[in-house]
Amino acid sequence: MPDEETATEQPLSASDGQDIQPGELLIPEDTYLTSGVHIGTQQKSASMRRFVFKVRFDGLHVLDVRETDRRIRIAAKFLARFSADRILVVSQRQYGQKPVRVFAKTIGAVSFAERFVPGCLTNPNLEEYFEPKVLVVTDPATDQQALSEAVSIGIPVVGLCDVNNETRNVDLVIPANNKGRVALATVYWLLAREVLKARAGGAEVDYPLTIEDFQAAL
Repeated sequence: MPDEETATEQPLSASDGQDIQPGELLIPEDTYLTSGVHIGTQQKSASMRRFVFKVRFDGLHVLDVRETDRRIRIAAKFLARFSADRILVVSQRQYGQKPVRVFAKTIGAVSFAERFVPGCLTNPNLEEYFEPKVLVVTDPATDQQALSEAVSIGIPVVGLCDVNNETRNVDLVIPANNKGRVALATVYWLLAREVLKARAGGAEVDYPLTIEDFQAAL
């Protein structure tokens, strides 16, 4: 599998998320912060070091929300290139299951929430067999089976990656808290909106959904 920079970012236009000016985030910075999108873990992988903004007094690593914002833009434009029904989104994390389902429904993609049946992407004899062109994982660790099968069939992977995640098999990293209920809802809500906008050539779209619509129940 090619590395992240060569696999997905090089073919994109140089202006894709690279020219963000101060104050030009997709949503107010406070929305990112209050939803906890930036709150990482105490453990840090080497591959996620570049996305860390600082370390808090309690040892938690804080992600750079500007980089999260930039990569949501990149991921949205990348996903918009694919036929919607060939995009697969997965989550075995409890708080990721509703966001994944609503995201998939909103953009017309396919979701495998809860348990991922081994062989879904590699064994044509399975009832659940599906041939996606791109995979979106909520957490490369908990969605390891789907990630492994995507690598084996050679399709690109977009992944929400927390500070402790290994990213070697993720082609396009979205640095984000992938464990928090509101954080996951916020990222998938925003990513869905941006995919729809990218399909519309960057124009504003009718998007009545709210972050709350993506939130898993407590």
